[in-house]
Amino acid sequence: MRELLAWLTAQLDGRMTVGAIRSLHGGESPWWIDVTAPGGATSSLVLRCPSSRITAEQIATNAAALTVAERHGLPAPRLVAADPDGRTAGTPASLETVVPGSSTWPATPSAELLLAAGAAVARVHTVTLAPQPHLPWRPRPIAVDDFAADRRAGRMPTTALLELADELVQAITPPPGPVVFVHGDVWPGNTVVGGGAVHALIDWKTAGAGNPGVDLGELRKQVAILYDDDAPGHVLRGWERAGGARADDVAYWDAVAALNTPTGSYSRHAADRRDAFLRAALARL
Repeated sequence: MRELLAWLTAQLDGRMTVGAIRSLHGGESPWWIDVTAPGGATSSLVLRCPSSRITAEQIATNAAALTVAERHGLPAPRLVAADPDGRTAGTPASLETVVPGSSTWPATPSAELLLAAGAAVARVHTVTLAPQPHLPWRPRPIAVDDFAADRRAGRMPTTALLELADELVQAITPPPGPVVFVHGDVWPGNTVVGGGAVHALIDWKTAGAGNPGVDLGELRKQVAILYDDDAPGHVLRGWERAGGARADDVAYWDAVAALNTPTGSYSRHAADRRDAFLRAALARL
């Protein structure tokens, strides 16, 4: 920890002093860092390092993704510094800006917010990106997990609906399409919102290259679980308006997103909402 704090201080270049440090997740990384400039102005940064939930590779992916986001002017935090191999910090680490706003969506979101979320994701997909070491190919959302494969291998319980959906999806050749920059884990908690607008996408640790449907299907699934049957349609319309084109293979990517969920970790209500979303996707395949 001493090496990490020394590295953090060095990134501030003597212009700022470190104040309060607090965990953003259960007493471990990522860390919220308050800093003070010589004139007394305060600001905040986010420090990421490996934890029980974050691997060293994901630290590198987050840093690489923020670099791409800044290059293309995407709505995301800006990378301040990174030591992905931990040679100086003593552990892999990255430091990024904080985008003002909230990651908590209202209990009943407006159509305006859902449209804005779809549009924010569409901006990410304007970037053509070939797979690369820290931004690899992503065939599904949160690609570090493969819950459908876990069910097939007997490592996780299953249901008749999930089995049927998996068989149908496995029988389909993944649709061709553009290979673009994808966030990889788009849900309301990974956005910064305010005033009906989406100011940024955050937490890029599972970003990479893939089909736009990877993000679009995941966000549609997430809002279907959290809200009502109209919510995914607003996301789709926001994405299509911003991109100026119709989305392809929506049903396939909806099913992929629904399948990459753990079988028993949802509440009964959330599982029922997920299943309804999945059934609607299967009816359109």
